[in-house]
Amino acid sequence: MKWSLDDLPVFVAIIQQDGVSAAARELGMPKSTVSAALARLERALGLRLIDRSSRSLRVTAEGEAFHRQALLILEQAREADDLMAGLGSAPTGRVSVALPPAFSLDIVAPRLPEFRARHPGLELDILVSSQGAALVRDRVDLAVVVGPLEDSELVSRTLIEGDLIWVASPRWLACHRPGETLDAVRAQIQVCETRYALRRMPVDIQGEAANLDLSRGITRVNDPLVVRRMVMAGGGLSILPHQYCAEPLADGRLVQVLPHIRLSRSSARLTAIYPSRRLLSPRIRALLDFLLEVCAPLLHCPACCDSTISPSATAITSSSRG
Repeated sequence: MKWSLDDLPVFVAIIQQDGVSAAARELGMPKSTVSAALARLERALGLRLIDRSSRSLRVTAEGEAFHRQALLILEQAREADDLMAGLGSAPTGRVSVALPPAFSLDIVAPRLPEFRARHPGLELDILVSSQGAALVRDRVDLAVVVGPLEDSELVSRTLIEGDLIWVASPRWLACHRPGETLDAVRAQIQVCETRYALRRMPVDIQGEAANLDLSRGITRVNDPLVVRRMVMAGGGLSILPHQYCAEPLADGRLVQVLPHIRLSRSSARLTAIYPSRRLLSPRIRALLDFLLEVCAPLLHCPACCDSTISPSATAITSSSRG
């Protein structure tokens, strides 16, 4: 390697500050020192990284590629420093995480005082967002995402591998019986989470594949806790991730129905993702371990519970599937 690692922070500062002069001010260095570092890098690499004039600065394609690698190298250096500093001591510093709204409110928030007490040296920044995968590279250290993962260079750890279940309220069940055909079931669904409002929502009926049209005539909500509240208020049948139904099922505010009509488990999966790197700093490790601990009782949610009402398994005929 002909170029010096010491020149990388200078090169990154030039791009981030959009100029040599601004980078010099940010780094507290003479402008000539910053210019010399850039020149050394370009000479060692044999490539033009930045086209500059008296009025403008343009990063070349080669410069953009080298900038991405420089950021990775500097990040790994920081993580290595954090790791060494954290050995034998409590994790300190700021750690940021993006959490889905329902997960943050219903599962994580009640345990946050415990996290604070356990790690008083950590400053936790929580961004409540359903766009965690898009944020994890630039804005947060770690994110939790819902549903199947796309191919990615990010590292993933499954937090919850739950079931989607059918639920209704005792109030509604006192006046209605769950439908005995898919068409009848569909007519009893008033609300569902937006991600499940598909024209062909796949279901499995005792090993046979079928589809349910949830794309029309239903209130769509992008938060399962709102769906839960509406169902508990008597709003018909709906499907919800089991992890958000455990307490209402236990205390009788919800009842699980139609256990023989199963839905895809991957739709309810919650996964922690973070950038691929060989080192994980103590502060990020502390947060990841906390999330794994909080989710451990929910990792494999049971498909059924004791409070279940089921029509005859043979009542849904093949003519109604589709």
